[in-house]
Amino acid sequence: MEIKAAVLVFPGTNGERDAYFALQRNNFSVDYIWHDFDKSLEYDLICLPGGASFGDYLRPGAFAKHSEVTKSVEKYVSKNRGLVIGIGNGFQVLTEAGILPGALALNESNSFICKYVLVEITNFETPFTNSIISDEKIFKFPIACRYGRYEVNEKDINENQIVLKYVQNPNGSYENIAGIVNKDMNVFGTMLHIERAAHPLFGYGENNPIFESIRRFLSRE
Repeated sequence: MEIKAAVLVFPGTNGERDAYFALQRNNFSVDYIWHDFDKSLEYDLICLPGGASFGDYLRPGAFAKHSEVTKSVEKYVSKNRGLVIGIGNGFQVLTEAGILPGALALNESNSFICKYVLVEITNFETPFTNSIISDEKIFKFPIACRYGRYEVNEKDINENQIVLKYVQNPNGSYENIAGIVNKDMNVFGTMLHIERAAHPLFGYGENNPIFESIRRFLSRE
């Protein structure tokens, strides 16, 4: 079964090739979609990759939320057509657009952080974690961000929406949160660069637990 994925590209995006490579290695059919795309998104998975959309002017993701393709993503999510994943700046865009709750603020250290971190899976029953068994809940992924501190009002998120937590919080994120889903569990956002852990030299290769779970869910395996 062919699973079609789209990688969105905004001016300033720099993680689109990494996302394309990771999805291809995990057996997705992949297209690039430019920021002015204003038609229906006919894909199984939409990926908003990392980078600095529109130069991160004003604040990260603030301009990208007004793009035509972001409006297409909002319609795609509301009609439950498939899954959406936001990585790094993509996560920031999703929160700015109100597709995911909360916001990404400046790291507590006031500096850019680039390193590998350990994270714990806290919800195994989402489309993004369904292939992971509970005995294997600690994973290592890279982060690379200055605005990576996740903030959210307690009333705007429930426990089931928290998918990943940092084992040691690197940036001051609320409740150690490293990844969340929306209430319908069809949108996932994280500051972890999971797409950079898609080769045996750098991580999980074809067995990346997040992409493997997405593929399993979409193929109804």
